[in-house]
Amino acid sequence: MYQSIDDIINALEEIIQDSIRNNDPLGYFAALYQKVTIKVKEGINQGYFNDNERMEKLDIVFAKRYLDAYHDYHKNLPVTDSWKKAFDASKWYWPIVLQHLLLGMNAHISLDLGIAAAEVSEEGNLDDLHDDFNKINEVLSDLVDEVENNLAEIWPTFKLILKLTRRVDNFLVDFSMKKARDGAWKFAQALANGTASNIDDQIAERDKKVAGKVNLILHPGWFLRLIFAVIRIGERGSVSDKIQMLEAKA
Repeated sequence: MYQSIDDIINALEEIIQDSIRNNDPLGYFAALYQKVTIKVKEGINQGYFNDNERMEKLDIVFAKRYLDAYHDYHKNLPVTDSWKKAFDASKWYWPIVLQHLLLGMNAHISLDLGIAAAEVSEEGNLDDLHDDFNKINEVLSDLVDEVENNLAEIWPTFKLILKLTRRVDNFLVDFSMKKARDGAWKFAQALANGTASNIDDQIAERDKKVAGKVNLILHPGWFLRLIFAVIRIGERGSVSDKIQMLEAKA
C-alpha cells in the first residue's frame, strides 16, 4: 500500500485534514510526524544516510505501524495497548498539546521503532543499521527540541509557565529522545537476537511496559497537573486551529 515516503506524507496529510475537519486532537501528532517524514525525505535526497535506500524502507515500515494503528483504531480493530491509550486520550479535554505529542512519541518510538528496525534488518546485520538509526533519531530530536519553543510562541500561557517553573523541563527529560532512542535500539537487538517463536511475546511484553508510561504522561503528579491545567485553559483557538498552527510551526 505504501511504496514510497511520498505515500507516507500523503497518508499523514489525510489524517491531518480529517483531524482538522473533525476537531480531533489526534491531528497534533500527525502534524509533527509529517514534518519529521519530510525531513527524512530531504535527508535521503541529500545523501545524508549511509544507506538511503534502506532508510526509505525503514521510514515506510516504521510509519506503516502508526498508520495501521490509527486506521485500525477507528475501525474498532485491536491495536497495541500503547497506541490504544494514546488514541483514547484524544477523547478527553484536559491533556495539553504537548502531552498528546508525548503519547504519540511514546508509542511510536519506544515500541514501533525497534520493531521496524529489526524487520528491516531481517536479512542482514542489525549493527549495520546503527549509524543510520542514530541519524534518523537526530532528525526526530531536532524537531522535538523545537516543539517547546514553538508552543511557547503559539500559547503565551505556556511561555509564562516556563518562566515561573522549570518542572515542565524536568518532566520532558523523563521522556527524552535519547532515552527513547536507546531503549528502541536495545529492543531491536532483543528482537533480532530472538527466535521467531518468541517475537510476539517480546513485543507484547514491551508494549505493556511502554503503555505503562502513559499514566506518567497523563498524571505526572498534582503540581504538574495544575500547571498543565493552566496551560490547557490558556491554549488559544480550537483543536483544528492548533493543528494548523503546529503543522506550520513544528
